[in-house]
Amino acid sequence: MNHVAVLDFGSQYTQLIVRRVRELGYFAKLYLPEHLDAIGKPGAIILSGGPKSTSDEDAPDIDFDLLKRYKVPVLGVCYGMQLLNIKFGGSVKKSNHREYGQAGLFPVEQSGLYAEISKESQVWMSHSDTVDSLGDDCTVIAKNQHGTPVSLQWGDTFFGIQFHPEVTHSHEGTQILKNFLDVAGELAPFHIEDFKQELIDGIRERVGQKQVVCGVSGGVDSTVLAVLLHEAGVNVKAIYVDQGLMRKNETEEVKKNFKRMGVPIQVVDASERFLTALAGEGDPEKKRKIIGNMFIDVFWDAVGDAEMLAQGTLYPDVIESASNENSKASTIKTHHNRVDRILEMQKEGKVLEPLAELFKDEVRELGANMGIQQDILDRHPFPGPGLAVRCPGVVTKERLDIIRDCDDIFISELKESGWYQKTWQAYAGLIPVKTVGVKGDERSYEYATNLRAVISEDAMTADWVDLPTPLLRKVSSRILNEVSGINRVLYDISSKPPASIEWE
Repeated sequence: MNHVAVLDFGSQYTQLIVRRVRELGYFAKLYLPEHLDAIGKPGAIILSGGPKSTSDEDAPDIDFDLLKRYKVPVLGVCYGMQLLNIKFGGSVKKSNHREYGQAGLFPVEQSGLYAEISKESQVWMSHSDTVDSLGDDCTVIAKNQHGTPVSLQWGDTFFGIQFHPEVTHSHEGTQILKNFLDVAGELAPFHIEDFKQELIDGIRERVGQKQVVCGVSGGVDSTVLAVLLHEAGVNVKAIYVDQGLMRKNETEEVKKNFKRMGVPIQVVDASERFLTALAGEGDPEKKRKIIGNMFIDVFWDAVGDAEMLAQGTLYPDVIESASNENSKASTIKTHHNRVDRILEMQKEGKVLEPLAELFKDEVRELGANMGIQQDILDRHPFPGPGLAVRCPGVVTKERLDIIRDCDDIFISELKESGWYQKTWQAYAGLIPVKTVGVKGDERSYEYATNLRAVISEDAMTADWVDLPTPLLRKVSSRILNEVSGINRVLYDISSKPPASIEWE
């Protein structure tokens, strides 16, 4: 049985396609378009979207003759559809405005690619070009609310869609992908147990007898990685660095959790080093790079002769950083584990990132398969740079203490009310602007805190949680009465996109 090959033209959502295919039970792998000749024997091929225009001089291309020789169903998404239309003899023109966000989908017929799809469905658009003239043997199979073609078909096995079926905002996108894969017939299955063994085999092959340093934060990603390395039986030393940017009582909780799992860790208190290095720096990209490079320094100071560094990097970290030199994606932000020093180590073969093709929910599933307790796996994501990305501008101990106290109240109330389990991620941050208020009949001039709670499946897209007003009122009251330095509490109701989940 053959896998599904996804060709990456640079969309921020490309790996979501892989994930959706896996959710449907099929094995999918990601490739660069120029590696089309190295995808083996695929059962289906998907061309992703991308940030480029097909009219750009450096627009990504594809070997169309080779693509056709595979004789398998092909689906072009956004940029992929426009490219297919050109290859089939059609044309694409620049639109007067970028179409971004929700749109209506109206299938011409509720069959084939649109079998079991509603007569009117919501999809998510993100493009600046539009189809002008249609190519040979082309049929319009769906339009938007304005009557503009947004889905095409060439012959029996080539399809194109001008929207993103992989994002949750496209309400029936997964069904559309399923309909496409049904055209392919029998495909290779995907099971997390099989993938776990593949990861373990790969780790053993890469590591051999070398010593590996694994940085752990207590979060799901690094915890699963540490247990995976432990299960693989390699020579690993897990190190937890308290960089002074952790949540309230974080270090003690992490030590207890790893003791429960039977994985020894070494705790390093480097808070003074990190805060000194960050002193006076307010640029978010520079802050991330300082933290990332300092992590490496601390690790190597702690173990000296370690030969490899293992990281719990997930695919959203990779795609948002666009750190691969061959990547066609635009950089959104540099993640702490994609800084220059780590990239240099990657070139030397010293970085191990077994989870880099997985999303958070897949990592949780992997952890459960290895017997990690559910309360550990259910912990909300916590960014590698810690509270530094929840403190816009300059990081100081005073600001961090305020964030810790606000966050502790917010999270404790979410857990008490049962809303912690209903949210993907929640936190309190700091808005580093002081405003006038009144406390105890006196004028106050203090900071505001921002509360954020989102729902998501994979961190690539997210929506804010409509928390009950009584809960928000209680959290606000406690923060205003218990946290010194805060006189305003704001609730963030921004989705991703256009906002990110973290503030920096």
